[in-house]
Amino acid sequence: MLRSMYSGISGMQNMQTKLDTIGNNIANVNTFGFKKGRTTFKDMVSQQMAGATGPGQNLGGVNARQVGLGMQIASIDTIHTQGSLQNTGRELDLGISGDGYFVVGPSPVTGVGEFSYTRAGNFYLDQEGYIVNSDGLYLMGVRPNGDASFQSVDDFDATEGALGRIRIPADAQSFSVGADGKVMFINNGGLQVAGQIGLAKFSNPEGLQKTGNNLYAASANSGNIQGTNMTLNGFANLGAYISIPQLGAAGTGALVAGTLEMANVDLSEEFTEMIVAQRGFQANTRIITTSDEILQELVNLKR
Repeated sequence: MLRSMYSGISGMQNMQTKLDTIGNNIANVNTFGFKKGRTTFKDMVSQQMAGATGPGQNLGGVNARQVGLGMQIASIDTIHTQGSLQNTGRELDLGISGDGYFVVGPSPVTGVGEFSYTRAGNFYLDQEGYIVNSDGLYLMGVRPNGDASFQSVDDFDATEGALGRIRIPADAQSFSVGADGKVMFINNGGLQVAGQIGLAKFSNPEGLQKTGNNLYAASANSGNIQGTNMTLNGFANLGAYISIPQLGAAGTGALVAGTLEMANVDLSEEFTEMIVAQRGFQANTRIITTSDEILQELVNLKR
C-alpha cells in the first residue's frame, strides 16, 4: 500500500482530536473558571531513502533523502490565562484577579491528596454555615499569622496558619470577603473574623489534571504548591502550602467579591481553529482518495 494513504489516516485521526478539543472549549464557553484546551502536532518518524554524505575531494556533500510517515499529537495543553471577571453583586461569588486556585476538600482531611483546586468561585453556605462549592466540598481557609483579632471557629486549630473549613455563624447579622480573603462577620455588634481564604499557586499550573466538576488535581508535573507552610488540622509536614491572596509570598492574586471568572474561551478564535481543522481533515481525505485512485490504476494495468 502507498505510504501517503497511511499519512492521510494519521492526519484525519489527529485533526479529529483537534476538533474534539475545540468542541469541548465551545461547550464550556459559559463555564465559570474554565480553562481552554489547545492541541499541537508533530511529525512522525521519517523513512530514510538515502543517508547524507559529506563533501569529498572532487564532489560536494549530499543531503539525506527522507519520506515522512504522517503526524501525531504533540500535546493537548490547558491554557491557564486569566478569564474576564463578570460582576454578579453576590457576596459569595469570588473571582481571582491574578494567579492562584481555591482549595476545596472534604472534612476531615488527613492528607493533601484529598484537596482539589478550582478557579470557579461560586460558593454557598450549607445548613451549618460552612462555605462550600456547588458539590458540597468545603472551601479551605487559614488562621492569619500574627492576627490577634482572629476568633477560632470550629475546625481551626489555635496554631497560627492552621488550615480548615470556614464557618459563618447562623446568628451573624452580615458578612463580607476582603481582597486579602479575610471573611468578616458582625455578631452582637462586634466585627469578627471567620477565617481567611487561602489560595494555592503551582510552579507549573499547566501540569494540573482536570478531574471534572470545575476541579483540578495536583500531578507529578504540576510541581509543589508555592507559599507558606500551613499546619493541616494539627498535622504538620503534610506539604499543604497555602498563600494569603495578594499578600502571599507566592504572588497569588487578589479576591474580588461579587464577581465570577468567566471561561477564557474566545469564540472567534475557536471558530477559526475549527475551520482550519475542518480543512485539514478534508485535505487528508483527499490524500486517501487520490492514493486510492492510483491503486485503482495499478489494479487496472492487468485486464
